[in-house]
Amino acid sequence: MVELVRFPLESGGSVSFELEESPGMVHAGRAGTIIREAGESFERALGEVRNAASVTLGQFRSMTQRPDEVEITFGVKVDAEAGAIIAKTGMQGQFEIRLKWVHDASATPDPDPIQDEAPA
Repeated sequence: MVELVRFPLESGGSVSFELEESPGMVHAGRAGTIIREAGESFERALGEVRNAASVTLGQFRSMTQRPDEVEITFGVKVDAEAGAIIAKTGMQGQFEIRLKWVHDASATPDPDPIQDEAPA
């Protein structure tokens, strides 16, 4: 059996997602596709995840030595009742964050190279 959740789009139409199968018994006569209607729009469901990403990004942008690049990676699950949620791995939510600082050669000059011989 396939179970889908359908989110309405604020601009019209909808988007559907396949849900994970729930463990447990299924009635023998229950076959085909079940479509659940989400209680909120897709944009609203993603809004909470977007806000979490924005707050996370803001924390790294406010660092004293601000990174040149910030990459935030996370999985998003959709659910008919909960909307869009950050996916978990094991028993915890997951954010993968990468920060990158690029050395700017013009900002700090390199020390003079060591010379083997003094000029004559």
